[in-house]
Amino acid sequence: MDEKHSEQQRQAGPPPELKRISEVVWELPASYKKGMRVPARIIATEELMQAMDPGVFNQVTNVATLPGIQSYSYCMPDGHWGYGFPIGGVAAFDPTQGGVISPGGIGFDINCGMRLITTNLTADQVKPHIKEIVDALYKAVPAGVGCKGFVKLSKEEFKDVMRDGAQWCLKKGLAWKEDIDHIEDQGKISQANPEKVSEKAVKRGFDQIGTLGSGNHYLEIQEVREGNIFDPKAAQAMGITGPGQIVIMVHCGSRGFGHQIGTDYLRLFLDVMPKYGIEILDQELACAPFNSPEGQDYYQAMACAANMAFVNRQVITHRIREVFSKVFGKSAEDLGMHLVYDVAHNIAKLEKHMVDGKEKELLVHRKGATRAFGPARGAFLPKDYAKIGQPVIIGGSMETGSYLLVGTDGADMTFASTAHGAGRTMSRAAAKRNIRGDQLQKDMEKSGIYVHAVTMAGLAEEAGSAYKDLDLVVDALEAAGITRRVAALKPIGNVKG
Repeated sequence: MDEKHSEQQRQAGPPPELKRISEVVWELPASYKKGMRVPARIIATEELMQAMDPGVFNQVTNVATLPGIQSYSYCMPDGHWGYGFPIGGVAAFDPTQGGVISPGGIGFDINCGMRLITTNLTADQVKPHIKEIVDALYKAVPAGVGCKGFVKLSKEEFKDVMRDGAQWCLKKGLAWKEDIDHIEDQGKISQANPEKVSEKAVKRGFDQIGTLGSGNHYLEIQEVREGNIFDPKAAQAMGITGPGQIVIMVHCGSRGFGHQIGTDYLRLFLDVMPKYGIEILDQELACAPFNSPEGQDYYQAMACAANMAFVNRQVITHRIREVFSKVFGKSAEDLGMHLVYDVAHNIAKLEKHMVDGKEKELLVHRKGATRAFGPARGAFLPKDYAKIGQPVIIGGSMETGSYLLVGTDGADMTFASTAHGAGRTMSRAAAKRNIRGDQLQKDMEKSGIYVHAVTMAGLAEEAGSAYKDLDLVVDALEAAGITRRVAALKPIGNVKG
Protein backbone atom coordinates (compact mmCIF):
# COMPACT_ATOMS: atom_id res chain seq x y z
CA MET A 1 0.00 0.00 0.00
CA ASP A 2 1.46 3.37 -0.96
CA GLU A 3 1.67 6.20 1.55
CA LYS A 4 -1.12 8.28 -0.01
CA HIS A 5 -3.49 5.30 -0.18
CA SER A 6 -2.68 4.43 3.42
CA GLU A 7 -3.48 7.95 4.66
CA GLN A 8 -6.76 8.01 2.69
CA GLN A 9 -7.82 4.63 4.04
CA ARG A 10 -7.22 5.72 7.63
CA GLN A 11 -10.09 8.19 7.27
CA ALA A 12 -12.67 5.78 5.85
CA GLY A 13 -14.13 4.35 9.11
CA PRO A 14 -15.49 0.85 9.89
CA PRO A 15 -17.52 -0.96 7.20
CA PRO A 16 -21.32 -1.01 7.66
CA GLU A 17 -21.31 -4.83 7.84
CA LEU A 18 -19.39 -4.72 11.13
CA LYS A 19 -21.51 -6.19 13.96
CA ARG A 20 -20.95 -5.59 17.67
CA ILE A 21 -20.88 -8.96 19.45
CA SER A 22 -20.12 -7.64 22.95
CA GLU A 23 -18.68 -4.54 24.62
CA VAL A 24 -15.29 -4.91 22.89
CA VAL A 25 -15.76 -7.72 20.34
CA TRP A 26 -16.74 -6.81 16.77
CA GLU A 27 -17.35 -9.18 13.85
CA LEU A 28 -17.33 -9.11 10.07
CA PRO A 29 -19.31 -12.16 8.89
CA ALA A 30 -17.96 -14.74 6.45
CA SER A 31 -20.36 -13.28 3.88
CA TYR A 32 -18.48 -9.96 3.98
CA LYS A 33 -15.96 -11.04 1.34
CA LYS A 34 -15.93 -13.82 -1.23
CA GLY A 35 -13.76 -16.71 -0.11
CA MET A 36 -13.92 -16.11 3.66
CA ARG A 37 -13.92 -19.46 5.45
CA VAL A 38 -14.56 -18.02 8.91
CA PRO A 39 -15.74 -14.67 10.31
CA ALA A 40 -13.22 -12.02 11.32
CA ARG A 41 -13.22 -10.56 14.82
CA ILE A 42 -11.61 -7.38 16.14
CA ILE A 43 -11.11 -6.62 19.84
CA ALA A 44 -11.55 -2.87 20.45
CA THR A 45 -13.39 -0.25 22.47
CA GLU A 46 -15.87 1.97 20.62
CA GLU A 47 -13.30 4.77 20.53
CA LEU A 48 -10.56 2.53 19.15
CA MET A 49 -12.91 1.01 16.58
CA GLN A 50 -14.00 4.37 15.21
CA ALA A 51 -10.34 5.31 14.72
CA MET A 52 -9.25 1.87 13.44
CA ASP A 53 -7.03 1.87 10.37
CA PRO A 54 -9.36 0.64 7.58
CA GLY A 55 -6.50 -1.44 6.21
CA VAL A 56 -7.18 -3.71 9.20
CA PHE A 57 -10.69 -4.59 7.96
CA ASN A 58 -9.32 -5.54 4.55
CA GLN A 59 -6.42 -7.58 5.90
CA VAL A 60 -8.18 -9.40 8.74
CA THR A 61 -10.83 -10.59 6.26
CA ASN A 62 -8.20 -11.59 3.69
CA VAL A 63 -6.63 -13.81 6.36
CA ALA A 64 -10.05 -15.43 6.88
CA THR A 65 -9.81 -16.86 3.33
CA LEU A 66 -6.67 -18.91 3.98
CA PRO A 67 -6.92 -22.75 3.89
CA GLY A 68 -7.37 -24.56 7.19
CA ILE A 69 -8.15 -21.48 9.30
CA GLN A 70 -10.10 -22.26 12.48
CA SER A 71 -12.91 -20.38 14.29
CA TYR A 72 -12.04 -16.73 13.53
CA SER A 73 -9.42 -14.46 12.05
CA TYR A 74 -8.58 -12.06 14.89
CA CYS A 75 -7.10 -8.60 15.25
CA MET A 76 -6.12 -7.09 18.60
CA PRO A 77 -6.95 -3.52 19.74
CA ASP A 78 -3.47 -2.27 18.79
CA GLY A 79 -4.22 -3.37 15.22
CA HIS A 80 -3.07 -1.43 12.18
CA TRP A 81 -2.18 -2.09 8.56
CA GLY A 82 0.79 -4.43 8.11
CA TYR A 83 2.33 -6.79 5.56
CA GLY A 84 -0.16 -9.56 4.70
CA PHE A 85 -1.73 -9.91 8.14
CA PRO A 86 -2.59 -6.75 10.04
CA ILE A 87 -0.23 -5.90 12.88
CA GLY A 88 -2.11 -7.39 15.83
CA GLY A 89 -3.31 -10.31 13.71
CA VAL A 90 -3.92 -13.79 15.16
CA ALA A 91 -4.99 -16.88 13.21
CA ALA A 92 -4.81 -20.61 13.91
CA PHE A 93 -4.62 -23.30 11.24
CA ASP A 94 -5.28 -27.04 11.41
CA PRO A 95 -2.43 -28.88 9.64
CA THR A 96 -4.68 -31.93 9.19
CA GLN A 97 -7.12 -29.83 7.14
CA GLY A 98 -4.59 -28.30 4.76
CA GLY A 99 -3.77 -25.51 7.21
CA VAL A 100 -1.03 -23.21 5.95
CA ILE A 101 1.98 -21.35 7.24
CA SER A 102 2.51 -17.81 5.96
CA PRO A 103 5.50 -15.46 6.42
CA GLY A 104 3.02 -12.56 6.23
CA GLY A 105 1.37 -13.94 9.38
CA ILE A 106 4.63 -13.97 11.31
CA GLY A 107 6.45 -10.87 10.16
CA PHE A 108 9.87 -10.34 8.66
CA ASP A 109 11.41 -9.55 12.04
CA ILE A 110 10.84 -13.11 13.22
CA ASN A 111 10.50 -13.31 17.02
CA CYS A 112 10.55 -9.62 17.51
CA GLY A 113 9.67 -9.57 21.19
CA MET A 114 9.90 -8.01 24.61
CA ARG A 115 11.72 -8.71 27.83
CA LEU A 116 11.61 -7.04 31.22
CA ILE A 117 14.39 -7.00 33.83
CA THR A 118 13.98 -5.94 37.44
CA THR A 119 16.39 -4.13 39.73
CA ASN A 120 16.29 -3.31 43.45
CA LEU A 121 17.16 0.30 42.61
CA THR A 122 14.78 3.22 43.03
CA ALA A 123 14.14 6.16 40.74
CA ASP A 124 15.79 8.44 43.30
CA GLN A 125 18.98 6.38 43.04
CA VAL A 126 18.97 6.13 39.24
CA LYS A 127 17.80 9.54 38.00
CA PRO A 128 21.03 11.35 39.01
CA HIS A 129 22.94 8.87 36.80
CA ILE A 130 20.44 8.58 33.95
CA LYS A 131 22.56 10.26 31.27
CA GLU A 132 25.61 8.22 32.24
CA ILE A 133 23.61 4.98 32.17
CA VAL A 134 21.82 5.66 28.88
CA ASP A 135 25.00 6.82 27.13
CA ALA A 136 26.87 3.74 28.40
CA LEU A 137 24.07 1.46 27.21
CA TYR A 138 24.15 3.18 23.81
CA LYS A 139 27.83 2.22 23.51
CA ALA A 140 27.38 -1.31 24.89
CA VAL A 141 24.31 -2.23 22.78
CA PRO A 142 24.79 -1.16 19.14
CA ALA A 143 21.71 0.32 17.47
CA GLY A 144 20.74 1.40 13.98
CA VAL A 145 20.58 -0.14 10.51
CA GLY A 146 23.35 -2.66 9.79
CA CYS A 147 24.95 -2.43 13.25
CA LYS A 148 27.17 -5.32 14.40
CA GLY A 149 27.38 -6.92 17.84
CA PHE A 150 30.33 -7.65 20.11
CA VAL A 151 29.83 -11.46 19.97
CA LYS A 152 32.25 -12.72 17.34
CA LEU A 153 31.22 -16.01 15.74
CA SER A 154 32.15 -18.08 12.75
CA LYS A 155 29.31 -19.07 10.47
CA GLU A 156 29.68 -22.62 11.79
CA GLU A 157 29.33 -21.43 15.39
CA PHE A 158 26.26 -19.47 14.34
CA LYS A 159 24.58 -22.82 13.60
CA ASP A 160 24.78 -23.60 17.33
CA VAL A 161 22.97 -20.33 18.02
CA MET A 162 20.26 -21.30 15.52
CA ARG A 163 19.82 -24.75 17.10
CA ASP A 164 20.12 -23.98 20.80
CA GLY A 165 18.69 -20.47 21.19
CA ALA A 166 19.14 -18.83 24.58
CA GLN A 167 20.48 -22.09 25.98
CA TRP A 168 23.62 -21.39 23.92
CA CYS A 169 24.05 -18.24 26.04
CA LEU A 170 24.09 -20.32 29.21
CA LYS A 171 27.00 -22.38 27.88
CA LYS A 172 28.88 -19.20 26.98
CA GLY A 173 28.40 -17.45 30.33
CA LEU A 174 26.00 -14.89 28.86
CA ALA A 175 22.96 -16.02 30.86
CA TRP A 176 21.99 -17.07 34.37
CA LYS A 177 20.29 -20.44 34.72
CA GLU A 178 17.16 -18.71 36.05
CA ASP A 179 17.00 -16.60 32.87
CA ILE A 180 16.27 -19.65 30.74
CA ASP A 181 13.23 -20.61 32.82
CA HIS A 182 11.77 -17.13 32.31
CA ILE A 183 11.89 -17.14 28.50
CA GLU A 184 8.99 -18.35 26.36
CA ASP A 185 9.74 -21.98 25.41
CA GLN A 186 12.90 -21.66 27.54
CA GLY A 187 14.42 -19.69 24.69
CA LYS A 188 14.61 -22.60 22.25
CA ILE A 189 12.29 -23.86 19.51
CA SER A 190 13.48 -27.42 19.00
CA GLN A 191 12.36 -27.75 15.35
CA ALA A 192 15.13 -25.38 14.22
CA ASN A 193 17.20 -26.75 11.34
CA PRO A 194 20.11 -24.61 10.05
CA GLU A 195 20.15 -26.62 6.80
CA LYS A 196 16.92 -24.83 5.80
CA VAL A 197 18.50 -21.37 6.09
CA SER A 198 20.11 -19.70 3.07
CA GLU A 199 23.74 -18.61 3.01
CA LYS A 200 22.52 -15.08 2.34
CA ALA A 201 20.49 -15.10 5.57
CA VAL A 202 23.46 -16.38 7.56
CA LYS A 203 25.68 -13.69 6.06
CA ARG A 204 23.19 -11.01 7.13
CA GLY A 205 22.75 -12.31 10.67
CA PHE A 206 25.77 -14.01 12.15
CA ASP A 207 27.44 -10.77 13.30
CA GLN A 208 24.29 -9.01 14.60
CA ILE A 209 23.93 -10.72 17.99
CA GLY A 210 23.61 -8.21 20.81
CA THR A 211 22.20 -5.36 18.66
CA LEU A 212 18.96 -3.41 18.82
CA GLY A 213 18.64 -2.53 15.15
CA SER A 214 16.32 0.27 14.05
CA GLY A 215 12.61 1.01 13.61
CA ASN A 216 10.60 0.83 16.83
CA HIS A 217 13.23 -1.15 18.73
CA TYR A 218 14.48 0.25 22.00
CA LEU A 219 16.12 -0.35 25.34
CA GLU A 220 14.28 1.60 28.03
CA ILE A 221 14.84 2.35 31.71
CA GLN A 222 11.47 2.64 33.44
CA GLU A 223 10.04 3.19 36.90
CA VAL A 224 6.95 1.58 38.38
CA ARG A 225 4.28 4.28 38.48
CA GLU A 226 2.97 5.55 41.81
CA GLY A 227 -0.44 4.04 42.55
CA ASN A 228 -0.24 1.77 39.51
CA ILE A 229 0.29 -1.70 40.93
CA PHE A 230 -3.06 -3.28 40.11
CA ASP A 231 -2.43 -6.90 41.14
CA PRO A 232 -0.05 -7.00 44.15
CA LYS A 233 0.07 -10.82 44.25
CA ALA A 234 1.08 -11.14 40.60
CA ALA A 235 3.45 -8.18 40.92
CA GLN A 236 5.22 -9.78 43.86
CA ALA A 237 5.58 -13.08 41.97
CA MET A 238 7.25 -11.15 39.13
CA GLY A 239 9.62 -9.21 41.38
CA ILE A 240 7.74 -5.90 41.22
CA THR A 241 8.07 -4.59 44.76
CA GLY A 242 6.57 -1.10 44.76
CA PRO A 243 6.30 2.34 43.17
CA GLY A 244 9.54 3.98 42.08
CA GLN A 245 11.28 0.65 41.44
CA ILE A 246 13.53 0.71 38.37
CA VAL A 247 13.05 -1.89 35.63
CA ILE A 248 14.52 -2.24 32.13
CA MET A 249 12.55 -3.17 29.01
CA VAL A 250 14.07 -4.46 25.77
CA HIS A 251 12.28 -4.62 22.40
CA CYS A 252 14.05 -6.21 19.40
CA GLY A 253 14.17 -9.35 17.27
CA SER A 254 16.15 -11.36 14.73
CA ARG A 255 17.37 -8.38 12.71
CA GLY A 256 18.44 -8.93 9.06
CA PHE A 257 18.67 -12.68 9.64
CA GLY A 258 14.93 -13.13 10.15
CA HIS A 259 14.14 -10.63 7.41
CA GLN A 260 16.11 -12.61 4.84
CA ILE A 261 14.49 -15.90 5.87
CA GLY A 262 11.06 -14.32 5.43
CA THR A 263 12.05 -12.91 2.05
CA ASP A 264 13.49 -16.24 0.85
CA TYR A 265 10.40 -18.26 1.70
CA LEU A 266 7.88 -15.67 0.56
CA ARG A 267 9.38 -15.95 -2.93
CA LEU A 268 9.35 -19.74 -2.74
CA PHE A 269 5.72 -19.87 -1.62
CA LEU A 270 4.60 -17.62 -4.47
CA ASP A 271 6.11 -20.18 -6.85
CA VAL A 272 4.66 -23.32 -5.21
CA MET A 273 1.12 -22.20 -4.34
CA PRO A 274 -0.28 -23.24 -7.76
CA LYS A 275 1.04 -26.76 -7.14
CA TYR A 276 -1.17 -26.96 -4.02
CA GLY A 277 -4.17 -25.24 -5.61
CA ILE A 278 -3.95 -22.28 -3.24
CA GLU A 279 -5.36 -18.95 -4.40
CA ILE A 280 -4.93 -15.82 -2.29
CA LEU A 281 -6.37 -12.30 -2.40
CA ASP A 282 -3.04 -10.62 -1.66
CA GLN A 283 0.44 -11.74 -2.67
CA GLU A 284 1.64 -10.69 0.77
CA LEU A 285 -0.28 -13.72 2.12
CA ALA A 286 1.87 -16.19 0.16
CA CYS A 287 1.74 -19.50 2.02
CA ALA A 288 2.17 -23.25 1.79
CA PRO A 289 0.46 -26.16 3.56
CA PHE A 290 2.19 -26.58 6.92
CA ASN A 291 2.71 -30.29 6.30
CA SER A 292 4.17 -29.78 2.81
CA PRO A 293 7.95 -30.01 2.28
CA GLU A 294 8.10 -26.25 1.66
CA GLY A 295 5.96 -25.46 4.70
CA GLN A 296 8.14 -27.62 6.93
CA ASP A 297 11.32 -26.08 5.53
CA TYR A 298 10.08 -22.59 6.35
CA TYR A 299 8.94 -23.59 9.84
CA GLN A 300 12.39 -25.04 10.58
CA ALA A 301 14.11 -21.93 9.20
CA MET A 302 11.73 -19.64 11.10
CA ALA A 303 12.63 -21.52 14.29
CA CYS A 304 16.30 -20.74 13.61
CA ALA A 305 15.51 -17.03 13.41
CA ALA A 306 13.35 -17.22 16.54
CA ASN A 307 16.22 -18.87 18.41
CA MET A 308 18.64 -16.20 17.21
CA ALA A 309 16.26 -13.50 18.50
CA PHE A 310 16.11 -15.15 21.93
CA VAL A 311 19.93 -15.09 21.92
CA ASN A 312 19.99 -11.48 20.80
CA ARG A 313 17.81 -10.29 23.68
CA GLN A 314 19.76 -12.43 26.14
CA VAL A 315 23.11 -11.01 25.05
CA ILE A 316 21.65 -7.51 25.35
CA THR A 317 20.57 -8.42 28.89
CA HIS A 318 24.15 -9.46 29.67
CA ARG A 319 25.39 -6.07 28.46
CA ILE A 320 22.74 -4.21 30.48
CA ARG A 321 23.85 -6.05 33.61
CA GLU A 322 27.47 -5.11 32.90
CA VAL A 323 26.61 -1.42 32.50
CA PHE A 324 24.53 -1.21 35.68
CA SER A 325 27.17 -3.11 37.62
CA LYS A 326 29.86 -0.68 36.49
CA VAL A 327 27.81 2.45 37.19
CA PHE A 328 26.67 1.36 40.67
CA GLY A 329 29.75 -0.61 41.73
CA LYS A 330 27.79 -3.73 42.59
CA SER A 331 27.27 -7.09 40.91
CA ALA A 332 24.15 -7.61 38.81
CA GLU A 333 23.08 -10.22 41.39
CA ASP A 334 23.37 -7.67 44.21
CA LEU A 335 21.38 -5.19 42.11
CA GLY A 336 18.55 -7.74 41.78
CA MET A 337 18.69 -7.76 37.98
CA HIS A 338 16.37 -10.70 37.39
CA LEU A 339 14.54 -11.49 34.17
CA VAL A 340 10.79 -11.21 34.64
CA TYR A 341 9.96 -12.77 31.28
CA ASP A 342 10.74 -12.76 27.56
CA VAL A 343 7.86 -13.05 25.09
CA ALA A 344 7.74 -13.29 21.30
CA HIS A 345 5.20 -11.30 19.30
CA ASN A 346 6.08 -12.25 15.69
CA ILE A 347 5.95 -16.03 15.50
CA ALA A 348 4.01 -19.19 14.64
CA LYS A 349 3.72 -21.94 17.24
CA LEU A 350 2.21 -25.43 17.42
CA GLU A 351 -0.20 -25.40 20.38
CA LYS A 352 -3.25 -27.33 21.52
CA HIS A 353 -6.54 -25.43 21.59
CA MET A 354 -10.23 -26.24 21.81
CA VAL A 355 -12.27 -25.85 18.62
CA ASP A 356 -15.98 -26.72 18.69
CA GLY A 357 -15.48 -28.69 21.90
CA LYS A 358 -12.56 -30.74 20.57
CA GLU A 359 -8.87 -30.33 21.37
CA LYS A 360 -6.74 -29.84 18.29
CA GLU A 361 -3.07 -29.19 17.64
CA LEU A 362 -3.02 -25.95 15.67
CA LEU A 363 -0.40 -23.70 14.14
CA VAL A 364 -1.07 -20.33 15.77
CA HIS A 365 0.25 -17.28 13.89
CA ARG A 366 0.83 -14.20 16.04
CA LYS A 367 1.82 -11.10 14.06
CA GLY A 368 2.33 -8.21 16.45
CA ALA A 369 0.47 -10.29 19.05
CA THR A 370 1.63 -11.95 22.26
CA ARG A 371 0.97 -15.35 23.79
CA ALA A 372 -1.14 -15.00 26.96
CA PHE A 373 -1.42 -18.37 28.74
CA GLY A 374 -3.64 -18.30 31.82
CA PRO A 375 -3.24 -20.40 35.00
CA ALA A 376 -5.03 -23.36 33.36
CA ARG A 377 -1.92 -23.71 31.18
CA GLY A 378 0.42 -23.39 34.15
CA ALA A 379 2.25 -26.58 33.17
CA PHE A 380 3.74 -24.61 30.25
CA LEU A 381 4.88 -21.72 32.45
CA PRO A 382 7.70 -21.23 34.97
CA LYS A 383 6.75 -22.65 38.39
CA ASP A 384 6.61 -19.20 39.97
CA TYR A 385 4.00 -18.08 37.41
CA ALA A 386 1.94 -21.26 37.14
CA LYS A 387 -0.80 -20.00 39.50
CA ILE A 388 -0.98 -16.41 38.26
CA GLY A 389 -0.64 -16.84 34.49
CA GLN A 390 2.00 -15.81 31.97
CA PRO A 391 3.57 -12.36 32.18
CA VAL A 392 2.64 -10.22 29.15
CA ILE A 393 4.84 -7.22 28.33
CA ILE A 394 3.03 -4.46 26.42
CA GLY A 395 5.31 -1.76 25.08
CA GLY A 396 3.85 1.70 24.69
CA SER A 397 5.48 4.71 23.10
CA MET A 398 8.76 6.04 24.48
CA GLU A 399 6.91 9.14 25.71
CA THR A 400 3.95 7.55 27.47
CA GLY A 401 5.03 4.30 29.12
CA SER A 402 4.24 0.58 29.08
CA TYR A 403 2.33 -2.12 30.95
CA LEU A 404 3.06 -5.42 32.60
CA LEU A 405 0.01 -7.66 32.29
CA VAL A 406 -0.79 -11.28 33.03
CA GLY A 407 -2.51 -13.84 30.81
CA THR A 408 -5.94 -15.19 31.78
CA ASP A 409 -7.85 -18.34 30.93
CA GLY A 410 -10.32 -16.11 29.07
CA ALA A 411 -7.65 -15.65 26.40
CA ASP A 412 -8.48 -19.14 25.14
CA MET A 413 -11.13 -17.51 22.94
CA THR A 414 -8.32 -15.78 20.99
CA PHE A 415 -6.08 -18.87 20.92
CA ALA A 416 -4.39 -17.62 24.13
CA SER A 417 -3.30 -14.40 22.41
CA THR A 418 -3.30 -10.72 23.29
CA ALA A 419 -1.93 -7.40 22.03
CA HIS A 420 1.76 -6.50 21.83
CA GLY A 421 1.83 -2.72 22.19
CA ALA A 422 0.03 0.55 21.59
CA GLY A 423 -0.20 0.26 17.79
CA ARG A 424 0.48 3.06 15.33
CA THR A 425 -2.01 5.72 14.32
CA MET A 426 0.43 7.60 12.11
CA SER A 427 2.67 6.10 9.42
CA ARG A 428 6.43 6.48 9.81
CA ALA A 429 6.61 8.79 6.81
CA ALA A 430 3.84 11.00 8.19
CA ALA A 431 5.53 11.14 11.59
CA LYS A 432 8.78 12.30 9.97
CA ARG A 433 6.86 14.96 8.03
CA ASN A 434 4.97 16.27 11.04
CA ILE A 435 7.45 15.90 13.92
CA ARG A 436 10.97 17.23 14.38
CA GLY A 437 13.18 14.71 16.13
CA ASP A 438 15.50 17.29 17.69
CA GLN A 439 12.57 19.20 19.19
CA LEU A 440 11.02 15.94 20.41
CA GLN A 441 14.29 15.04 22.13
CA LYS A 442 14.33 18.38 23.96
CA ASP A 443 10.67 18.10 24.93
CA MET A 444 11.19 14.58 26.29
CA GLU A 445 14.17 15.68 28.37
CA LYS A 446 12.09 18.52 29.85
CA SER A 447 9.47 15.94 30.85
CA GLY A 448 12.09 13.77 32.58
CA ILE A 449 12.96 11.28 29.81
CA TYR A 450 16.54 11.23 28.52
CA VAL A 451 16.77 9.59 25.09
CA HIS A 452 19.86 8.74 23.04
CA ALA A 453 18.84 8.02 19.45
CA VAL A 454 20.80 6.94 16.38
CA THR A 455 19.07 9.52 14.16
CA MET A 456 16.61 12.35 14.73
CA ALA A 457 14.43 11.08 11.87
CA GLY A 458 14.20 7.69 13.57
CA LEU A 459 13.29 9.42 16.82
CA ALA A 460 10.49 11.37 15.13
CA GLU A 461 8.98 8.11 13.82
CA GLU A 462 8.46 6.90 17.39
CA ALA A 463 6.85 10.01 18.92
CA GLY A 464 4.04 9.32 21.35
CA SER A 465 1.57 11.13 19.07
CA ALA A 466 2.19 8.49 16.37
CA TYR A 467 0.65 5.80 18.61
CA LYS A 468 -2.73 4.88 20.05
CA ASP A 469 -3.64 5.57 23.66
CA LEU A 470 -2.17 2.52 25.42
CA ASP A 471 -4.67 2.78 28.27
CA LEU A 472 -7.52 2.27 25.77
CA VAL A 473 -5.77 -0.77 24.31
CA VAL A 474 -5.29 -2.31 27.77
CA ASP A 475 -8.90 -1.42 28.69
CA ALA A 476 -10.11 -3.41 25.68
CA LEU A 477 -7.96 -6.41 26.60
CA GLU A 478 -9.33 -6.43 30.16
CA ALA A 479 -12.93 -5.96 29.03
CA ALA A 480 -12.50 -8.93 26.68
CA GLY A 481 -11.14 -11.02 29.57
CA ILE A 482 -7.89 -11.73 27.69
CA THR A 483 -5.36 -10.18 30.06
CA ARG A 484 -5.27 -8.34 33.39
CA ARG A 485 -3.21 -5.34 34.49
CA VAL A 486 -0.36 -5.97 36.92
CA ALA A 487 1.63 -2.71 36.85
CA ALA A 488 2.10 0.45 34.78
CA LEU A 489 5.61 1.61 33.92
CA LYS A 490 6.85 5.03 32.84
CA PRO A 491 10.09 5.79 30.94
CA ILE A 492 12.97 7.84 32.34
CA GLY A 493 15.69 6.87 29.85
CA ASN A 494 15.75 5.36 26.39
CA VAL A 495 18.22 4.03 23.83
CA LYS A 496 16.41 4.31 20.50
CA GLY A 497 17.39 2.20 17.51
